[in-house]
Amino acid sequence: MHLNTNDPPKLAYSIREAVAATSLSKTTLYAKIAANELRAVRVGGRTVIPAESLHALIHGEG
Repeated sequence: MHLNTNDPPKLAYSIREAVAATSLSKTTLYAKIAANELRAVRVGGRTVIPAESLHALIHGEG
């Protein structure tokens, strides 16, 4: 995924985007969500992971 430097920072990631950004598997992300180690929210029919929750997981703050 190519980001334009003028793009605003992401507020949330789809599951697919989170997999690509973290190199974690979809199964691992869903397990982290089920264990309340990663926050996910439903917006319409989509599940998204707030950027701060994904960053906290990666930085070991969760």
